[in-house]
Amino acid sequence: MKVLIIEDEPLGAEALKNLLMECDDTIEVLSIKDSIVSSAVWLSTHHAPDLIFMDIELADGQCFELFKQVEIKSPVIFTTSYDEYALKAFRFNSVDYLLKPISVIELKRSLGKVQDLKQQFLDRLGSQKSLEQLILQFSTLQPLTEFRDRFLVKQGQRLLSISISEIAYFFTKGKVTFIKSIHGKEYFLDYTLDQLQPMLSPKIFCRINRQIIASHSSILQVHTWFNGKLKVELSPQINEEVIVSRDKAKDFRQWLGE
Repeated sequence: MKVLIIEDEPLGAEALKNLLMECDDTIEVLSIKDSIVSSAVWLSTHHAPDLIFMDIELADGQCFELFKQVEIKSPVIFTTSYDEYALKAFRFNSVDYLLKPISVIELKRSLGKVQDLKQQFLDRLGSQKSLEQLILQFSTLQPLTEFRDRFLVKQGQRLLSISISEIAYFFTKGKVTFIKSIHGKEYFLDYTLDQLQPMLSPKIFCRINRQIIASHSSILQVHTWFNGKLKVELSPQINEEVIVSRDKAKDFRQWLGE
């Protein structure tokens, strides 16, 4: 069984990997991802794993946002320290829900549940089928997200429809959000960056820090900076230093094509 682990706590991810080996040493952990952004990139560029272990609370948001960004064809076992998300979790490909700290007994039970569902499906069809087909049968898949392709903004008494292709980046000034167009014009937008993020294709836009969501086309230059940070030059220019934190630098590099 090929497994992907999505967990933002390194010790927790390593502990889960060791537990999986203890349960079944034939399990292959393909990768460990620690954020929505890096997980979306990985899932968009690799074949669907047989099973995903997914922590609910990640550093850049709740994992449910990931289902809005990419099509997930694999069954999911959610892991969390809280039981308040149990009902919501079962709307998203979930075959089980494990509370931390995870015990070997609970993990074996969850893995057994996945195998039982697979066997039931194989017995019903009488032929070899993949876990991807299993999840299509037993889970409710989320539809592919239709990302926004334009935004309606107000300029004086006029309403303007701004295409995504015209947007260099979104930024906040104080508590107000603006669009910066590729032509250098600014437009007020009645959304927060947190609200905007799931509306935008992660292939085109990246949340590079708390103040800015930038498009690929707006990245003029990237420089290494102190303590593993990155300094970004945007086009059109912005009147402040744009710094990518050390924690986000890896995901940003991957988004750029590393």
